[in-house]
Parts: sequence; structure tokens; C-alpha cells
Amino acid sequence: MNALMNTYNRVDLAFERGEGAYLITAEGRRYLDFTSGIAVTALGHCHPHLVKTLQEQGAKLWHTSNLFRVPGQEKLAQRLTDASFADAVFFGNSGAEALECGFKLIRKYHDDFGDPNRYKVIAFEGSFHGRTLATLAAAGNEKYLKGYAPNVEGFEQVPFGNLNEVRARITPETAAILIEPVQGEGGMRAANAQFLKDLRTVCDEFGLLLMFDEVQCGMGRTGKLFAHEWAGVTPDLMSTAKAIGGGFPLGACLATSKVAAAFGHGSHGSTFGGNPLAMAIGNAVMDVMLAPGFLDNVSKLGRHLDKRLADLLKRFPQVFAEARGIGLIRGLKCAGSNADVVDQARAKGLLLVSAADNVVRLLPPLIATEAELDQGIDVLAEIAAQAKAA
Repeated sequence: MNALMNTYNRVDLAFERGEGAYLITAEGRRYLDFTSGIAVTALGHCHPHLVKTLQEQGAKLWHTSNLFRVPGQEKLAQRLTDASFADAVFFGNSGAEALECGFKLIRKYHDDFGDPNRYKVIAFEGSFHGRTLATLAAAGNEKYLKGYAPNVEGFEQVPFGNLNEVRARITPETAAILIEPVQGEGGMRAANAQFLKDLRTVCDEFGLLLMFDEVQCGMGRTGKLFAHEWAGVTPDLMSTAKAIGGGFPLGACLATSKVAAAFGHGSHGSTFGGNPLAMAIGNAVMDVMLAPGFLDNVSKLGRHLDKRLADLLKRFPQVFAEARGIGLIRGLKCAGSNADVVDQARAKGLLLVSAADNVVRLLPPLIATEAELDQGIDVLAEIAAQAKAA
């Protein structure tokens, strides 16, 4: 009998420790980890700099609450704003919290500086923004909404990549447009750069805010610190989380000064958000990601993965129909069952995670080597060869 709530369909597999790109069971079996905790452990498992930082900060101070200054917050916020479009940051503990902060900021901004009647957010089909009531409503996925009616009001979805549908949905009540530059849960679909530029134009035309959800695709995974940088587009606010803490719970909502000005004392808050322990680790992650050559190497690894995936598709078109994504946030659309591919890969020592549209996600850590990427692709080729021979 298990005392846990029955919310997860877990694989009957547990790990005792991790080393870089590998997870290791108590029995000593090693698994190449292409899940990275669903894009969380971007610097691999037990990265020496993160471990050292955790040990040192853990021996000094964990939590004070936001009744007092937290110098680590000030340092991490400055580093994030220096490296992005933003002027101000709010720290929470997760991606969903970062989105919730953004939703509140959108409404507060229009209430304070625009039209108080504006509150609706246009989002996109196939998106995933979290498990709170508001983030579920933003995504609009019936699979996750079932049983939680009435849905939170103020969100509607349009087809991903369809600018005409976006324009058609804008009303005097529309406040913002929300998009993941690369959809993770929704099937690893990357938005076209021109589409993101067009969304910026539309927002400027109608007085809307543009919000990017980079909880999964941000923090170096595409070869730039944030995925939208490839399109040269500046949002008004953005959520990020997952990799920003390298495995420690941490999320952030970034905004321009114009938008952030809507928040004053008491407008928003978090008991645990931005605690000294989380900030120390967040700064340690930034130490690594902002080091000269780090993001260039991620791009190099992404190009290597491009070649290997292209070869895989050429050799086994009857098994893998399409490669998606960018950098080290990639997906393979399967001709058969993606669940079967995930199961077979795990049996061969490769950990993958599924996504919508019959896609398997490949999310290797950003510190992986070309040899480790090759090892993962070789497993997929072995699975495909067996399927072809069957």
C-alpha cells in the first residue's frame, strides 16, 4: 500500500544517484538520461559547482522570507535582466507560479495604465502552461481540464502559428497574447520566427502585452539563453523555471519596467520564493550558463544532433516520421506508438519522455558530449531497425 496520492502513472524504476548525463539505480545499472527531469537538470546530475554551492549555502542560511532583503535575489535578478529584455524579476518556486504571476501582472497593468476592461489572454492550441486552475485554462486542453469545471475565465486558444485566427479573436477585452516559442508538452513544435515577429506587431497595433512562456524551452536549451532570441523579438513579460534552478525548485517572471510598474507593495508575493538557498543555486546555474563558450557549445551539440536525427529519418522513415525542435529541445514524431518507443528505449538504458501528437522528447542535459548524444541516437536506431525487421 502506497500513501501517495494516485496522481502519477510512474514507471516501476527508482534511482539512487546521478552523474552528469546518467542516472544510476541502487543495483548499479546506468541509464542515459534524455529526460533531464523534463528539461530541469540542464547541467546534468550532481554538477560539481551546484553541489558545492548547495553545501556551502546549506550550512549558512536557507530561508528568511521576503520580510527582509535577500541579496542573492538582487544579484540573480540583475544577472537575468542584464542578459535579457527585462528590467525586473519576481521569483517563485515553479513554472506555474511564474505564469500565475504573469497573468496577474497582465491584468494589473491594464487596470492601472490601460483599459480596466481588458483581461482576456489569447493562447495557443497544443500549449501547456502548468497545473493550476488558471494555467490549465490558458492551455485549454480538455484532457487536463476534465473534472475541474467551471474553467477560469479569461483565456481562449487559437491554432498554433495562425496569425489570421489571432487577429480574428482580438476584442476590446483582449489584454495579451501568450505563447511558448517551442511547445514542449504539445509535441515539440517550434514557432516560426516570423510568426513571433508578427505577434509583436499585432500586440503593438492593438495595445496588447506579449508574454512568452519559456519554462521548458528557456535557460540555454536552444543554444541561446532564451529561445525567443533567435527571432529577435522582445516580449513584455516572460515566465521561466525548470533549468533555472538546475533541479532545485525555482521559477521567475521577467518583465519590462513599463509592465512591472503595475506591481507595488502587496500586489503579489511568495513565502518561499527567492529564498537564500534557491538564489545561491540559481546564481550558480548562471555562473555556468553565462561562462564564455557554454551556449556556443550547446548550439554545436544541437547541430550535431540535427545531423544524427536527419540520418535517422532517412534510414527509418517507416518508424520516425519527423524531427522537431531546436538545439537540445527536440522531438521525434513516431509512425507507431511513441509510448512503445519510450518503453523500448528504457529497456536498452535510454530514458525518454513522451509528448502530444505521438512525439518522443529528447532533452539531454546541456553538458552532454557528442559521444553521449550518439549513444542515445544509436539506441533509437537499434529500436527502429528491430521494428523494420519485424
